[in-house]
Amino acid sequence: MSKKARTRFAPSPTGYMHIGNLRTALYTFLTAKHADGTFILRIEDTDQGRYVEGATDVIYSTLKETGLTWDEGPDIGGDFGPYVQSERQGFFKKYAEMLVESGHAYYCFCSKERLDALHEEQAAAGEISHYDRHCRDLSPEEIKENLEKGIPYVIRQKMPLDGVTSFDDLIYGHIEVENKELEDQILIKTDGMPTYNFANVVDDHLMQITHVVRGNEYISSTPKYNLLYDAFGWDKPTYIHCPPVMKDEHSKLSKRNGDASYQDLIAKGYLSSAVLNYLLLLGWSPVGEQEIFSLEEMIKAWDPARISKSPAIFDPIKLKYINSVYIKNLTPEEFVEAATPWIRSVVSSDIDIELLCRNLHPRCEVLSDIPPRITFIDEMPEYDISFYVNKKQKTTAETSLTALKEIRTILENLEDWNKDVIFEKCAERAKEMEVKNGWLLYPLGIALSGLKSTPGGGTDLAAMMGKEKTLSRLNDAIAKLENA
Repeated sequence: MSKKARTRFAPSPTGYMHIGNLRTALYTFLTAKHADGTFILRIEDTDQGRYVEGATDVIYSTLKETGLTWDEGPDIGGDFGPYVQSERQGFFKKYAEMLVESGHAYYCFCSKERLDALHEEQAAAGEISHYDRHCRDLSPEEIKENLEKGIPYVIRQKMPLDGVTSFDDLIYGHIEVENKELEDQILIKTDGMPTYNFANVVDDHLMQITHVVRGNEYISSTPKYNLLYDAFGWDKPTYIHCPPVMKDEHSKLSKRNGDASYQDLIAKGYLSSAVLNYLLLLGWSPVGEQEIFSLEEMIKAWDPARISKSPAIFDPIKLKYINSVYIKNLTPEEFVEAATPWIRSVVSSDIDIELLCRNLHPRCEVLSDIPPRITFIDEMPEYDISFYVNKKQKTTAETSLTALKEIRTILENLEDWNKDVIFEKCAERAKEMEVKNGWLLYPLGIALSGLKSTPGGGTDLAAMMGKEKTLSRLNDAIAKLENA
């Protein structure tokens, strides 16, 4: 791959960052950086009807969060700007008129009414809707007269009527299309705005893009792009068309269908770096068995030829596994920082968050696992005294009442309130009573949480919840057992 590789990620600001779109951004970034090249961000906003307020900020924030920083773009500039397509309008019509002059494009004056009637007629005949090239061979006099009358027009690409257009794709190999199958596509609309297909080609050339990474839905348009490159006498880029991301074997992953966007996954408690790692493997296979990659390791290992031709099926189980690895690899301080907002979403009382996090960390796969496990801290749930029965610890409701009274006596007189001291004093008492630690301490966890499974044992819960709340819940639990 050339050392001078220049790639571009060119999203439209139409809403949240779709998973497939972010994967394209990643593959585009890696293609540039593996070759020590330049990664460009270009905002393609010519379709104003689909523009969503704030969507450009979503693009910026998503790329920054995932580490896909750009070398040239709307916010930082560069030698090939502007990098927002709507700010480049002066370029496009000039280039379209150059094609008209060279005989590769033409003015089309067909009205909407004529086109609608044509398409209705074609549908009635069972034909695929297409333009019939009605204006393709107008005389210079007719064109001049229509322009002088101010009749609205579009500029259409004049496709060859015979022969074959071919191109090579890095993933799909050699592809050929018969020119007679290509419609005379619109390049400039009646409002003077370029179509996506035309602006795309002109901008890629002007920005000296060497490698175009995009979804394989654009394979069918690539012959049209190449005919434009040929008409201008421009060098063509290397094409890398990626397979789609699928929900299952039959349905594409789509935000429109309620499937997760990048923002949705972050809101569900997935880590940004884990999502990026998962997307790397969603249609690409590394050499060897490695699955966990830092961004630097991705850049080093990247080979676009290892992208699969087959659609990639989104696997939430694999994503959760990768996320769990990333969470486990967080330092204790990093986990506290990540987990605290999730803890505070359900816990307002004063607790030892660091101790709570030490217990949550090994048990957490996704940050959204946290809230439902700790709601008991603020509000004690209703529970049945049968929870105190544990065959392994040999506890019953009756033995639990004895154990809790013993623990209450220990804790009431305890001045140094920390988990090590609490455990040490309880273990001493268990030894004096000639019982196992579990027999004495298992009921404490139930009494403080009302749950059979908690983030930490009873002594940890007592330490993190504080003396006042611990004794209050112990008293309630003892009363519950005495009145049973």
